[in-house]
Amino acid sequence: MRDLVYFDLETQRTANDAGGWHNKQDMKMSVGVTYSTALGQYRIYSEARVNELIDQLLKADLVVGFNILNFDYEVLMGYTILDLPHQLRSLDILMEVENRIGSKPNLDNLAMATLGVGKTAGGVDAIKWWREKRVLDIAEYCCFDVKVTKMVHEFGITNRELFYTDKFNRRQKMAIDWQ
Repeated sequence: MRDLVYFDLETQRTANDAGGWHNKQDMKMSVGVTYSTALGQYRIYSEARVNELIDQLLKADLVVGFNILNFDYEVLMGYTILDLPHQLRSLDILMEVENRIGSKPNLDNLAMATLGVGKTAGGVDAIKWWREKRVLDIAEYCCFDVKVTKMVHEFGITNRELFYTDKFNRRQKMAIDWQ
């Protein structure tokens, strides 16, 4: 059985806190979450367990996420010497969508237009919760993002299409080939 690992992480710091977007590795992970199709379970990782998270990603047949190549992996590279974007077999849904339509709708946009389900919070909320020591809230939010990512991916595989809302608030369809 192939092990698809759906993945997302939240950070402790904003880009401004870290000195700019070019310092993503300094934003530090607060919580990372995976869902493994081989295990049939979610796993929640604290910063203290970041090496276990990286190990799970390395063992995956495919890591699926939203903006993982340009964000999540960059944050994780603050903890490892590995070049994760080049060493992990990955499907970055944001990059796939951008290549098809030329713009970058966010995960909430895709999920609402495709599934009628929205995100429960945002990354800035997770950073606020980190400062308030509300780690359980971060984990719950991050788990839901992983679930939404999984649902969007599975919809794309099954239906060979996804939906998004354009800048004029019109629902648009795009063809997907993730076989």
